[in-house]
Amino acid sequence: MSEMVRKQFYIHKRQHILLKRLSQARGISEAEIVRQAIEREATGVSPQSPLPDRAAWEEIMDFVEARKALGPGGEPYQWNRQDAYEERESRLHTTRTE
Repeated sequence: MSEMVRKQFYIHKRQHILLKRLSQARGISEAEIVRQAIEREATGVSPQSPLPDRAAWEEIMDFVEARKALGPGGEPYQWNRQDAYEERESRLHTTRTE
């Protein structure tokens, strides 16, 4: 690993919150988030861009193809706002009387 240099700097509270969220979401340190941002800014390339998950993509495409194979399934459901209100009211009424 290359030699590290300690730096101290101030960031806005909003940036602090964002930095914490990014760190938790990615499972890496806040310092690593800052190092990657500097690399990306300087080179235009993310130093550790995640590779696409080919298996996940194939699973998505299999699902899409399976759905397409089902074809159109009858008439589209037509509804109006009043039907939605009446259905909700009937549910509300049955839970109150039980």
